[in-house]
Amino acid sequence: MDRRAVRRAWDEVAETYARRRDPTGSDAALIDDLIAELPPAALVVDVGCGDGARTLANLPLGSIGLDVSRAGLDLARTTVQAARLVHGEMTALPLHDDTVDAITAYHAVFHVPRADHPAVYREFARVLRPDGRLLMTLPSGRFQTVRSGWMGGRMFFSAPGRATTLQQLREAGFVVDRTVTADDPLGSGTEFVFATLTADD
Repeated sequence: MDRRAVRRAWDEVAETYARRRDPTGSDAALIDDLIAELPPAALVVDVGCGDGARTLANLPLGSIGLDVSRAGLDLARTTVQAARLVHGEMTALPLHDDTVDAITAYHAVFHVPRADHPAVYREFARVLRPDGRLLMTLPSGRFQTVRSGWMGGRMFFSAPGRATTLQQLREAGFVVDRTVTADDPLGSGTEFVFATLTADD
């Protein structure tokens, strides 16, 4: 599936995904740990925000929700009315350099082809301020596939494996602080990584 096909797929399943997933859970609680490490009035961007209930709703007021799916953003407008919502791709974030204090990316990067993952992490590093924080899903497996019947539609999933993902983050300028296993929106355990962008000397 190319980017346009993934965008259409998310538009088709956005309501079903929002309805089926649990808006609470231990992965949502990780956001409190992230916020505790941020300065006052921090600007946070939720990449792949979808309807906003699981992640964006738990971020500080005025946070930015970015998603490739207009249908997901339409849902988020109702769910998180105080958020600023942006339609865009994570491989080319529509944000200025060094303007963001933190990024969350829950169950998002693995909808991009494996070959583009390093570009995504470079984009995260570009928009983050020095010492900016990242909290994202850490896929354990190595895969690139289209799942038919997922949420009643078709969806693209891709990951290069845990070790490669961690290495790609380091190559983009991040220091991996720790990893944590938590419950994901559909009820299974998922590993997450906390990372910090290396400050410029």
